[in-house]
Amino acid sequence: MQKQNILPLKKHKTMLFDQFFFDEVDKSKVHFYIQHAHLDTIGTRIHQHKKAQLLYAEGGIVHVFVNDKHWYLPARCFMWIPANTPHSILTNSKTGDLYNFYFKTEKEENDFYSITNIYYTNELLREMILYTKNWSGSISEKDPAKYDFVKAIRSILPEMESNKLPAFIQHPFPKDQKLIDIAQFLMKNIEKNYSIDEIAQQFGLSTRTLSRKFKDNMGMNYVRFLRSLRITKSLELIAENKYNMYEIAMLVGYNSLSSFSNIFQKVSGIRPTEYAQLLHTKKQ
Repeated sequence: MQKQNILPLKKHKTMLFDQFFFDEVDKSKVHFYIQHAHLDTIGTRIHQHKKAQLLYAEGGIVHVFVNDKHWYLPARCFMWIPANTPHSILTNSKTGDLYNFYFKTEKEENDFYSITNIYYTNELLREMILYTKNWSGSISEKDPAKYDFVKAIRSILPEMESNKLPAFIQHPFPKDQKLIDIAQFLMKNIEKNYSIDEIAQQFGLSTRTLSRKFKDNMGMNYVRFLRSLRITKSLELIAENKYNMYEIAMLVGYNSLSSFSNIFQKVSGIRPTEYAQLLHTKKQ
């Protein structure tokens, strides 16, 4: 994955997530570190750090790759990544912000902090996260007000366990370059209904070979993978709040609102209208 620039919330200044940055994050004397960013094409290479990370998306959708899994971090949700976990981050959303918190690992911790997962953010936690919008860099005990505030954010996270998202927010990510190319093609043409036979012909494969590639590399068939891509795109469109639900259904390749709503519920556990309400209620 190509490394790209990441823009902090303070505009007109570009910061790279490079080794120097993570060296600063991982300094033993630094308990907390903050670096927020605009969701304007963010990308990092696979990396890890000694501190655990909290990612919160306010708008858009963020793709996080952890342990050969592709996770979708939707708007108004946060992801917890334990310390020393290899991962990479990518988003092509043009609006919204990504809030990054890094926390030093403590000797005795709740089991919550050892598990990678994504959770809905309740209104209290969201307001606390947004309060730090203009904070940046290390947070030390020399500034007790900020230090205690960030510590409080970390302390209440285990209470979010009941807000855990269903399993649809992750699936295996293809390592096979041909499947990666196919996934990119499908995302660019997500409104079209390509059959596996058409995709196989498009990419110079037999249907049987392509089916086997999906089974061996992804552990799922073509139809299920395409469905995952469509639901992912719908999450982005719902977060943008520019289209009604019927328009979103058409944009992601469904010929009726009812079929889209049924598939969305089957995959996510809730109706798309309920998800939209969750995202946009009290958003202003």
